[in-house]
This record gives sequence, C-alpha cells and structure tokens, in this order.
Amino acid sequence: MNKYLSLFFLCLTIAMPSCESKKESLATRDNYTVIISLDGSRWDYADYFDMPFFDYLEEEGVKARMEPSFPSSTFPNHYAMATGLVPDHNGLVNNTFWNPDTGHEYSISDNESRYDPRYYLGEPVWVTAQRQGVKTGIIYWVGSDIPICGTYPTYYRKWDKKPHWNFSKRTDEVVRLLSLPEAQRPRLIMAYFDEPDHQGHVFGPMSVENKLMAQQMDSLMNSLYLRIKELPIGDKVNFILVGDHGMTDISKDRFINWYSVVPREWIDRIIGSNPTSIWVKDAYKEKLYKRLSKVEHIRVWKHGEVPEYLNYGTSDRLGDLIVCPDLGWQFNFAPSGNQGTHGYDPRETDMMIAFRAIGPDFKEGYEAPFVSGEKSAFKNVDLYPLLCELLGIEPAPVDGKLERIEKILR
Repeated sequence: MNKYLSLFFLCLTIAMPSCESKKESLATRDNYTVIISLDGSRWDYADYFDMPFFDYLEEEGVKARMEPSFPSSTFPNHYAMATGLVPDHNGLVNNTFWNPDTGHEYSISDNESRYDPRYYLGEPVWVTAQRQGVKTGIIYWVGSDIPICGTYPTYYRKWDKKPHWNFSKRTDEVVRLLSLPEAQRPRLIMAYFDEPDHQGHVFGPMSVENKLMAQQMDSLMNSLYLRIKELPIGDKVNFILVGDHGMTDISKDRFINWYSVVPREWIDRIIGSNPTSIWVKDAYKEKLYKRLSKVEHIRVWKHGEVPEYLNYGTSDRLGDLIVCPDLGWQFNFAPSGNQGTHGYDPRETDMMIAFRAIGPDFKEGYEAPFVSGEKSAFKNVDLYPLLCELLGIEPAPVDGKLERIEKILR
C-alpha cells in the first residue's frame, strides 16, 4: 500500500501544471528553432525508401533513433514531446480514455473533450518559453489550440478552423513566421504534418503507397529547409525532424475480440486499444485478471503494476486492468480494416522514430548511438529539455533528461 501511495504522490507532483512557477526572464540564446513532426515517421524508412533529404541531414547534421512513450500513439506522444512528461503524467493516457474527474470520455475526435484544458496536465514548452519572454509559433501541434495553463502560444491556429491548412500552407506559415520583424518573430516554431501515418495505416508500412508518401514528405521538408536557408536569419535556424511513433503490419488473422475473453457482466467499462483499459466490478477483478493472464498474444497488468520501463499505469484515467497486445496483434471489439497500426511497447523496433537535426547548435555528421532497452536510450520526453536548452530558458521539472541527448549538441 505504501508503495502505491508513494507512486501516486510522485505522479501527482510531476503531473501538476507548473504554470505558477516561472518568472519572466530573458533567454540566453539568439538562435531560432523549427521542429517538425511527421506523424508515423518510423526510424528506418530512410533505409528502405529513397529519401535524399533525410540522407542529407544524416550526413551534414545529426541522426538518431528515438523511443516513443507508451502508448506509442499520436496524441499521448505529441503532448509528451511538448511537455517532457510521459502520458501517465501528462494526462493524455491514450487517444481515447475515461476521465473519472469529469465523468466523461476523452476522444481525439470529440471536440467537447479535446478542447477541454482539464484533460491536459503539465506545462507545454510554448508556455515555458513565453513565461520567460520567448515568442512561439505553433502549427497544429497537440495542445497548442487549447488554453493550457490559461494561455495560448503567441501564434497558433485551431485545428478545426476553416479552411484547414494543407501541407503547403503549413510550410508557408513556417517561413512567414521566420520572416516577421525581429520584435515579432517567434524563436520557437513547432509544426505538425499528419503523414506518412495515414498511408501507413491504410496500406501498411512497407507498401508502395506509404513509400511514395514518405518520399513526398522528404521532398516537402527539403523544400522548406531550402526556403529557410534563403532567409536573412537562415544560418541561425536549428531545423529538427521528428515523429510521434512508428508503424507495424497488422491483419485480421491476428485479432482477439474483447468479448470473447471478457464477460460483459463482469465489467463496468472497457475503452481504448493498444492498450485497453478495463474497469472491473469488484467481485470479478481477480477472476478476470487470471483469465486474461492465460490468453496468448496479450499482456495484462493490474493498475499500478505495469512494468517500470513503460512509465505507465498509475493515472486514475486508466482502468483496474490494462491490456496490451503483442506487436502486430489486435485486442478490440472488431478487427481493423487497415494494414498497419501502432500503440505497442515502445521498445519494439517498429515503434521507434526517426530523428534528424541540423543547424548552428548541432554537431555535423553525427549519429547518436542507440542503446536498446537502456535508461540511456533517447526518449521523446527528452525533446522538452532539449528545446529549452536551444532557447536558453529554464525548463520545468519533467520526466525528460537532457543528459540522454546532449551529445548531439556542439
């Protein structure tokens, strides 16, 4: 009991928004940083597909393999990168989850919950920056169009505002922001692009369709980079490419139906996939745990007993039982019609993310060593302290650690 109480209070301390903790100060760096997220940018696409700009960044800048947080899904991981907090601490424990505090389900497709700041814990880097006198411009990054800590980025755009910006418009906006007069110009720009994730889902990660999309994004990023370099401040811009998760193959043959192993009358609620949270009636908690423990191709944990390396399972937004399928398997009420998906254990190679960086603060021709399964592995929560370092601002207390990644800096 003491162990779980300690975990609870640790989680509460880390996850509480640090909105009142920062004082206004001047940043100590004068370079600019542009960080682009390509949704579903698996770490090895450039090894399989012809992606010359990714290759150029590897040769002239920094290449690394980055681990996502668990679950390796879009909203939890974009917000993890923004806050430096793992999903268990940042509030977004999955793309869909139940929040007992509000008594409602959060879903990325439901505007009422998605725009409710109560679901978002921690302090995004744009809040940290602006509290210290640094302007920011955020384009479609998760959380940027929500008044987290009661504020918005200096420049932002709501996801559902019409017209919705296509990829070309998003790159134009990056260039426009960097072209503003110095007093108005944001020092940090973050932009989200929702490919090659979609093609990877529909056709599979190694499909021709996904290959063509990955190459299209490579070309688009090359064009954006060249436009940035042509600006008067081009040599002062750090340019970073990341993603939120990888992608793996799935099929209807590797599927386990929730209700074939979970009697409906035993549970109060079952929600989410990769992982799934199950709220169990008191009389059946141990019985259902034992039943699920015998099912092949899934792992099941009690709340608070998820393996430490996953940094998951203490939030009250998770059920009594948490179920994660093996890589490539589905545990849901119906099989997906897609050929690819994600959300699995972040140590699975297919879930890992491509990282590239170039600019005045990064080494040249440096490939960061990858240490699988070690605490020294580069994790996506490390991006928050990295961005703070590049901006010369004081970070909030977070799960990310600059020391895991600082060797990529000059």
